[in-house]
Amino acid sequence: MDGPWTNINMKLVDTSNKHGMPISPVLPEHIKNYLIDIDGTIGEDIPNEEPERMAIAEAYPDAISTINNWFEAGHQICFFTARTEAHRQVTETWLVEKGFRYHSLLMGKPRGGNYHWIDNHVVRATRYTSKFTDLVKKNAEIEVFDD
Repeated sequence: MDGPWTNINMKLVDTSNKHGMPISPVLPEHIKNYLIDIDGTIGEDIPNEEPERMAIAEAYPDAISTINNWFEAGHQICFFTARTEAHRQVTETWLVEKGFRYHSLLMGKPRGGNYHWIDNHVVRATRYTSKFTDLVKKNAEIEVFDD
């Protein structure tokens, strides 16, 4: 099977604001929209300046199985990478060859880390450090807007 795969069962839920006006639809509450980095997160950390290494990079087996389990559970899988559009073909081929199941691939994420995502939808961030597993709940300090 070639990727990316579509999920024909994915339905957005219509929503409205406090005045009853339609606003952007959302996924059902039990479905997550995973945005997952590639280099250093699901496989070897390869800089954009060495694209010849991208095709032969090792993938992390625990990442393949965990992500594919999320996919099978109906969650949306989007790889979001700082690789450029020039790296799209090698990246798509690598993802398929390694067995990752996914729905979409976004190229051109800003480089350098220290991300602070601001959005009108709920955003949860998990920093990858060494092991891909199912997610667990922990209390943590976060920065938020002063409402």
